[in-house]
Amino acid sequence: GSLVAAVLQHSGQLDKEHLGAHVGRLSRREEVWTMMNGKYSEFLPSVQNREDLVAEVEGLSMDIDLLKAAIENEVQQDLNVAVAEFTELKQQLERDSVVLSILKKLQEFDTALKESSNALLEEKYMPAAQRLEKARSSLRSVESYRGFELRIPKALRKELTVQEQNIIYQLGKEWQKLVVWKLPHSKGSSSLEAVVLSELHLHTVPPQGEDAAVPAVAAVLQALAVLGELHYKLKDFGHLLMEYILKPLISYPSLEPVTEEQPDVFILRFRSQELILDESSPVKVFDKIKLVFEVLHKYLLNVPLEEPGKGGKDRRVTLAELLGELLWEELSDCLIHSCLVHSVPTSSSQLEQYKEVIESTKEFEKALKEMQFLKQDKTALLKYACNVNFHFANKKCQDLIKAARKLMTSEIHNTVKITPDSSAALPELPSPGSGDHPKTHRPSSLLYNGTVNLGSESSLSRCTLSLPTCRISSSVQQLVELAYDTMEEAKTSTKFCCLQLCNCVRDIFHVFCEVVPKYHRENLQKLPQLAAIHYNNCMFIAHHLLTLGHQFRYLTGPVLSDCGGTFVDAVPDFKKLGMECFLAQMQVQKRGVLDRLWSARNFSNMDDDENYCAANKSIKQVLHQLKGLGTVWQDVLPVHVYCKAMGTLLNTALAEIVTRITALEDISAEGADRLHSLCKIMVDEGPQVFTPLLEEDKNKKYQEEVPVYVQKWMTFKELMIILQANLQEIVDRWADGKGPLAEQFLAAEVKSLIRALFQNTDRRAAALAKIK
Repeated sequence: GSLVAAVLQHSGQLDKEHLGAHVGRLSRREEVWTMMNGKYSEFLPSVQNREDLVAEVEGLSMDIDLLKAAIENEVQQDLNVAVAEFTELKQQLERDSVVLSILKKLQEFDTALKESSNALLEEKYMPAAQRLEKARSSLRSVESYRGFELRIPKALRKELTVQEQNIIYQLGKEWQKLVVWKLPHSKGSSSLEAVVLSELHLHTVPPQGEDAAVPAVAAVLQALAVLGELHYKLKDFGHLLMEYILKPLISYPSLEPVTEEQPDVFILRFRSQELILDESSPVKVFDKIKLVFEVLHKYLLNVPLEEPGKGGKDRRVTLAELLGELLWEELSDCLIHSCLVHSVPTSSSQLEQYKEVIESTKEFEKALKEMQFLKQDKTALLKYACNVNFHFANKKCQDLIKAARKLMTSEIHNTVKITPDSSAALPELPSPGSGDHPKTHRPSSLLYNGTVNLGSESSLSRCTLSLPTCRISSSVQQLVELAYDTMEEAKTSTKFCCLQLCNCVRDIFHVFCEVVPKYHRENLQKLPQLAAIHYNNCMFIAHHLLTLGHQFRYLTGPVLSDCGGTFVDAVPDFKKLGMECFLAQMQVQKRGVLDRLWSARNFSNMDDDENYCAANKSIKQVLHQLKGLGTVWQDVLPVHVYCKAMGTLLNTALAEIVTRITALEDISAEGADRLHSLCKIMVDEGPQVFTPLLEEDKNKKYQEEVPVYVQKWMTFKELMIILQANLQEIVDRWADGKGPLAEQFLAAEVKSLIRALFQNTDRRAAALAKIK
């Protein structure tokens, strides 16, 4: 019961709580409902308004659809028809406008062409040309329209061309009346005789009291300019003016222009005067040409013309300006290359006189500019004339190289004898620290006069450092003199000319090294005398190059530094050039000696008469060769070079003979005698090849000094002794390796000779034992 009561009590409490919560919820719902009713009452009118608007919009949309349908069905068709009609009318209007424009242009063309024809009939050339150009412009406008198949422009073009050619023909006839050329009909029109017959007649002489440029001339020229034909007329006139007036005046010094004015014509002709000069003086040439242009300017070229310029504006020019543009380049080139280039001085002493040419050139250009033939910025002639130092140096160098090359290609065998007395002396040197510049004289005066003073207390012999006596080519002597003269002239020239001339001297010697060996190659190889002369030539040049720069260094020191300082660097090249040529000839002679000894059959079996004859013949041939060579080198080579060269060749022969004989394995007694006789021929006649001088008595000195120049001479004489000696004599000359035989032969060579000369005996064995 208590449990039930507790349950019931608890459930009662629960019902009370539940009821309270339910009542709270109902209260809140009522508040929400009240609020929603308020909002709805506010929203309902606006919804109604929107519905009304939607209804109106739907009505308007229906009206629009109806209107659109009406437009598409009715108005659009009418609009398309209207647009099509408008387009057609527009196109028709455009065609009519074009046709109207064409008709206007055709009318203008016809009017202009008629006016041009009428003006031409009245010989009013300027209006005729202007109206013709107006007709041409109208026809171009007609032809510029596209899309019209018009046949009439072709016919009009033909008519215009006929009228144009008619005017040009009439103007050409008038031009021929104004300017008349009377030229020779001969083919050689450039000759002096033909030029003298040439004349220019200008029928432009005005009546007294009127301007030189008469209206008829101006009208004809302006009409030609309008038609574009003036350029061709001027080109032809300029060509004839250059060929028959200007160029002859430049080329022929004896030609003089002659002017003659008559009442209705001006005449320009020539006359020839006898002159000695071969080249025209620029001053005289400028005066002649200036005279020609002055009369042309007065009677023809001073005509004002209207020439189309930039931007469609015409500029006023004269006929002289147009002719100058056509002729000046050719005329200036002709004046430079045919006149000014020949007036360039050939020596520095003439440079001062060239100022007259520069001043004349300036006046000439000034006169042409005043006549409007030459533009103000054109100064080609004056620039060339003012640059005389450059042209002088170039011309001088070209002439020097040309003269030097001529000397190099001349005959070598034309020689002169050079001795210490004929050599150029060193200049007198200044004392140390003095700073004085010694005077240098010309080569012709640089001769030895006793001794060369080097100071107050000491002196050298005049032969010290001099070239030994020999023969050189006269052309080489002239070449060296040319170099000295050039250096002498350089010291009085401007710095630029001085540098060019010094470089030219260096170039001359470089050209020598290139030209001479190639140009004379065949002769230098075949002829020993020419090889010797060439050797002397090279040594002669090298000798002078040692001191050439030094002699002029005080006068052209800075310039010499610019061109290499001195010429000493070229000395080894010249010595090498001479040595190579001479050594090549020595090799040829050596081969000749050896070839002749080859026919001696190795000097074996000399007891055979045939072998002995062959050996004897080869020996004599060698001697004959050496004697002939000594003769052609006699008085040519320096003595010491001659003796050394001949000694070398004789030594070659002796060495070959010694080698052949020492190589023999068996020599009979008779063979030894014959070998001795052959060797004796060489010993007796060998010194006779030493004849360096023409005086026979002076040659004995060098013939006695054969052992000095022939290395194998004593060896050869020892061989002769061995061929005639017995075993004891050979042993005695050996002297235990200390005797004269031991100085010339090796032990093996002596033993080989003993075995070949003597039979195998105890005495030979004993002798061989002592040779060691």
